[in-house]
Amino acid sequence: MTLSDEHTAPAAHPPGPQVTVQRAYEVRSDDDLLTARHAVRAATIECGFGLVDQTRVVTAASELARNAYVHGKGGTLTVELLARPGGTGIRLVIGDDGPGIADVGAALQDGFTTGGGLGHGLGGARRLMDEFHVDTRPGAGTTVTAVRWTPR
Repeated sequence: MTLSDEHTAPAAHPPGPQVTVQRAYEVRSDDDLLTARHAVRAATIECGFGLVDQTRVVTAASELARNAYVHGKGGTLTVELLARPGGTGIRLVIGDDGPGIADVGAALQDGFTTGGGLGHGLGGARRLMDEFHVDTRPGAGTTVTAVRWTPR
């Protein structure tokens, strides 16, 4: 199942932003979660985000990385800095080889949890980003791609 959602501003922009920097981080331990969080914070600063948007992106990355670690038995976070006419952005791609998400729609609803958490992670990450895409199949893992653009 694939789910896509874009919350971009109505201003037109050409498809296919240019990837200017790409870095990958393994997420297989609690220490890796901390490393990923710090790396995303540094990338948001490098990209030119203000403090509020830095916090949004880091929070989304933390939730997605934790989901891959806890539910997907580990994964890889790729952080890409993007450029397009009129602005810059950051793309987070987190993939795992876990069991997949049986019902993406339910998983995006607040309160849905398969663990002991509050059930705000996936839906919360979606709300914090401008673009959000989930690709998952039961038994074949999950890849979440999320993009946030700097204000124009």
